[in-house]
Amino acid sequence: MALPGFRDFYPDDCAFRNAIFAQWRDVAHRYGFVEYDGPPLEPLDLFTKKSGEEIVGQLYHFKDKGDREVALRPEMTPTLARLVTARHKDFKKPLKWFSLPQVFRYERQQKGRLREHYQFNCDIIGEAGLEADIELIALVIDTLRAFGLTEKDFVVRLSDRAFWDDFMFIWNIPEEQRYAFIQAIDKSEREPREKTVEKLRFIEEQAERSPSKMQERRRLGLGLAEEVFGILDDASKGKSERLDTIETGLRHRGLQEYVKRDYTVVRGLAYYTGVVFEVFDRTGEFRAIAGGGRYDTLLKNLGGVDLPALGFGMGDVVLGEILKGKEYSPLSKGGGIYVIIADEIYRAPGLQLIQRLRDSLKHPVNYSLVPAKIGKQLQTAEAEGRNAAVIVDAQIQEGNVQVKNLATREQTIVKVDDLANQLKSI
Repeated sequence: MALPGFRDFYPDDCAFRNAIFAQWRDVAHRYGFVEYDGPPLEPLDLFTKKSGEEIVGQLYHFKDKGDREVALRPEMTPTLARLVTARHKDFKKPLKWFSLPQVFRYERQQKGRLREHYQFNCDIIGEAGLEADIELIALVIDTLRAFGLTEKDFVVRLSDRAFWDDFMFIWNIPEEQRYAFIQAIDKSEREPREKTVEKLRFIEEQAERSPSKMQERRRLGLGLAEEVFGILDDASKGKSERLDTIETGLRHRGLQEYVKRDYTVVRGLAYYTGVVFEVFDRTGEFRAIAGGGRYDTLLKNLGGVDLPALGFGMGDVVLGEILKGKEYSPLSKGGGIYVIIADEIYRAPGLQLIQRLRDSLKHPVNYSLVPAKIGKQLQTAEAEGRNAAVIVDAQIQEGNVQVKNLATREQTIVKVDDLANQLKSI
């Protein structure tokens, strides 16, 4: 039995997972991204440098035999930062890189959250303009569309961390309270409103505001909590030229129906600096399908190069649950050819034929490893979902074989020299 929060992948599970990987790779390549990877085991301080010592409790970490503190990667961004810092001068900017790592976190299991998962990470590094944000959000949308999902199935909720930074500046919220403010916004949908109001009123008490502004707010009956919830309840009250530009860019691509402005999305992590987004199923049944945003100062803060950057991650767990609910069938079962050796006296020429077909065809070519009756071998071919059966019997001595189309049940005699071309059409 697998450890709690970890998965076994039987052949059908692997086929489903690999079909997701194939779509991820296909869409990324269509957008001009190139694939990279890194080791699953990294120095522990690579992750604590980004997220602080508190992340250690969420990591699988230990001392290796060289007495080094190491950890299984909980995410890919620190590894990306390390790679870019080491060789950024070798690559033309902007970098458009993607990866499909397996990542690990020791967390409480929930619906859509395990202790390991595979993640589609896409990052653009070295471009500060909003066209990069538009490109990245369009990539998220088109990735989900590639699985047959539509604007009725999911929504990209857009927000702007810089909008809240400006808001906190106007309200004179002290630096030491700003993280608490962002956390209050981040949790506002998951907690009772009264609890968020209580947090915001405490933060307001810490804010140093001018007497004139205090009098104006009192006259209007507006406090920090009231103004925040006015924006959260009606996103049109939050003005952001950055989001205006992004929404216009997506509209030019015909993708406007997939996005919605929503200032409750702040991506609780402290390193985001600009536009952020999260993708949710329309039913609200699952956790976020994907999330990301701009992190222009992170690479520098990690001790690396000073380059603007943005990216997103999309896990396979929530996406897989949604696709299974839609009865997504990415691959037809089996396919390919099954070679039936009618008798052991024909095994040698049969094996020669099998090798020849495997050299010339891209399809799977399978056969029975042990002697079996023709009927049983046919049953196996059908159970594996093969397209055709090639029967090697006495006719092989004349250079012929029988080919049975397992869909139409049609059976013909084909010359061995013509067999590969004949099978390509089945």
